[in-house]
Amino acid sequence: MSRIFDALQRSEAERSGAEESTFSLATELLQAAERKMYGNGGNGKQHSSADPIDSSPSALSEALEQCPVLSVSIPQENRLVAVSKEESLGAEKFRFLAVRLRQLRQTRPLKKILITSTIPQEGKSTVAANLACTLARRKQHKTLLLDGDLRRPTAAAQFGLGRIPGLCECLSGETESINLYRLESLGLWILPAGATPQNPLELMQLGKLSPLMDRLTSWFDWIVIDSPPVLPLADTSIWSRLADGILLVTRNGTTEKQQLQKGLETLEKSKLLGALVNSSENAAHSDYYQRYSSSSIDRSSKKG
Repeated sequence: MSRIFDALQRSEAERSGAEESTFSLATELLQAAERKMYGNGGNGKQHSSADPIDSSPSALSEALEQCPVLSVSIPQENRLVAVSKEESLGAEKFRFLAVRLRQLRQTRPLKKILITSTIPQEGKSTVAANLACTLARRKQHKTLLLDGDLRRPTAAAQFGLGRIPGLCECLSGETESINLYRLESLGLWILPAGATPQNPLELMQLGKLSPLMDRLTSWFDWIVIDSPPVLPLADTSIWSRLADGILLVTRNGTTEKQQLQKGLETLEKSKLLGALVNSSENAAHSDYYQRYSSSSIDRSSKKG
């Protein structure tokens, strides 16, 4: 079973209670400009449920709740331990990672988390999906999983959603809405990649991505971005400029030291939060956790 170990920097202990979303004057001015740009402007154009006029927190919350709701059908061979194996050590590691991220943003702006890797097949998309599901467990914090890997998208498939319009259709102007969807029972929103374009990098440089991210940032408490690997492509450089923090995924037995060094050199050091080691083997800890978890379940069942 794939297990995740984090190497995040130390931070202060997590404060109790829910964190309240705030809207600065700059954000309000930006939203006013966006409403003028995307609003009906007197031409009778209708607004989608994901494109609200009212920018108050209650109105934004209501608008997100009105996004299309999709039923989740997770494939049997999935690796979404945060959903299908909540008592596993892997799921516990993602819960620990979520706690560390909440600790970190007590001392720095941290809302848009970029998940990337040095090369393909290191498990970045699995990490992104599991982390998003874990963060979404706090209902008061609205969480978005954004599939930014426009060349090899996987987010929709991980939840069994099939082919649905997403980010590509939004950026190209094929759809007027942002194509946000709410995943039933998970408390999670998703913006899939959509249909793979011929030139993803050119699509991302049309000038629509940055305003879109500003809008999404005002709507959500957490945005987990699944981006392409660092080394082969230039797409990640665009996403890294838009993100608040970066997590680099490596894979035990796959990632070479030289590749890791090159990957680290391409990332902005001030935004690098740490590295995750995927598929690490530690049988002793695994056995201990499984015994502890099973005992806890047995005691709960006896009390019931």
